Amino acid sequence: MKTEKIIGTLLITGAIGVLIPYTILTVIFEYPDILRQDTGTVLTRFQAGGSTLIAVWWAFAILGLPLLVAYSMLGQQLESKLPMVRWATTLGIISGVAQIVGLLRWVFVVPILASSYVSTTNPAVKEAVIISFKSIHQFGGVLLGEYIGQFFTVIWMIMMSYAFSRLRLMPRWVNGLGVVAAIIYLAAQAELFATVIAGFPVWEMAGFMGSTLWLIWLIIIGVIFVRLPDQK
Repeated sequence: MKTEKIIGTLLITGAIGVLIPYTILTVIFEYPDILRQDTGTVLTRFQAGGSTLIAVWWAFAILGLPLLVAYSMLGQQLESKLPMVRWATTLGIISGVAQIVGLLRWVFVVPILASSYVSTTNPAVKEAVIISFKSIHQFGGVLLGEYIGQFFTVIWMIMMSYAFSRLRLMPRWVNGLGVVAAIIYLAAQAELFATVIAGFPVWEMAGFMGSTLWLIWLIIIGVIFVRLPDQK
């Protein structure tokens, strides 16, 4: 199969692989809105979700792996024509790894905390679990998965939109969509700062809109690559 078609297929597969479990989580766990509720509610709801919820979180973390392969292959294809693509590729792969590691805390860490919280009636133990969850969430979720993961994704989107424009690989509206999606996704970073700076202005829909547009943009790029005519 032609390299461009492989890249396109990987982008489509990876984006859909992220979108499906994310959608399921919004239905069965009210994610990400549930994170705005108190920690006790989050842990109780998580424990009630059982192994099915853990499996969906695992899928959410792992099914995006084709995107990392696509980022790497795309970088290899373009970096000889535009050297800055090498930096973009590095940031894109770091973003993916950071988000995967951050999401996997819901598979290997949160279940232990949720079980401990629900199974005890000792207020001191419950408080210790809550503090542990907040610390792990702030590090693995806010810092690693969302700040580094999403911020580097935003940079990758902007750099690749610029590269596509310079190399005339994509229609202008696709490049424009990439920049708009990146800007909206960047606005979601405000919610992370709000966790440590009281009163920091937040646009609550930015995360949902930015991440959704990012996935749609990836699918569009993937379709364009898949439909490129074979060169004879």
